[in-house]
Amino acid sequence: MRHIIFEASDGFPLHGTLFEGNGDGPVVLISPAAAVPGRFYRHFADRLIQLGASNVLTYDYRGVARSATPKGWKARLNMKDWGTLDFPAALDTLKRMSGAQSLVGIGHSFGGVALGLSNRSSDFQRYTTLASLSGYYRNTAEPLAVFAKMNLLGVPLTIPLGKLPKWGGLGEALPGSVFRDWARWCRNPNFLFADPKVPEAQHFQSVRIPILSVGITDDVWGTRKAVDGLLVHYNNAAIRELWLSPDQKAQAPVGHLGFFRKHHEATLWPAVIDWLLHGQVPEGATLRQETQVA
Repeated sequence: MRHIIFEASDGFPLHGTLFEGNGDGPVVLISPAAAVPGRFYRHFADRLIQLGASNVLTYDYRGVARSATPKGWKARLNMKDWGTLDFPAALDTLKRMSGAQSLVGIGHSFGGVALGLSNRSSDFQRYTTLASLSGYYRNTAEPLAVFAKMNLLGVPLTIPLGKLPKWGGLGEALPGSVFRDWARWCRNPNFLFADPKVPEAQHFQSVRIPILSVGITDDVWGTRKAVDGLLVHYNNAAIRELWLSPDQKAQAPVGHLGFFRKHHEATLWPAVIDWLLHGQVPEGATLRQETQVA
């Protein structure tokens, strides 16, 4: 694997890690969750390479981890930029560095939202959304705790500090403007789809590729209602839904982040990897019926 730096179309420098293999399988773009660094996905990326992926790219969104805001950068950082600017830049970089192999993707949480915002879904043969959801706080399993953490603690911290620090409890430090976008969307029943500053939300209707939506039954953010709140906007895509549960013998939670931890390699990963690399529909995945956006 090697560290790479590439630019979004507005010139923002982004950092990623390219994993290179000898297999002849698809190239894979891994797009992270909000406030989660690309390095979090290294074990999953390694496993994809071991099983035949030719190249895998992980990366950090602007303002997160290694993709820190460069000195002198004046433009406001918006959360939607992760999908409209950073995701396409990572996609183009992966395509350029890997040649003409087939391309698939997996998006964790916000990474599943980024697919719709990007207007680049047609570049992929298939895609996995993992714990991806519409973030309205009342759709979570702990609405009061989520609301308080984001709006009573998080938003006020961003005013004097200019950022949400890591000790704010929501992951890596985030630029204040990005976190305030996130919190505002999560206060609205229609999430970012109600924000007039996100006209790119219309691109969700253009997504027509096969999608495997993977939910985790003990995820307090990605409840069935929250996941459905996102999938309804992908209503022109062929979606199969798969819900995975923690190993009852191990008695270890999975939650919103745990799927990508290495100790789930033998239990949770195989079905998702078979879908990504071979297009094999997992046992237990159900075809979602077409649902119109309200």
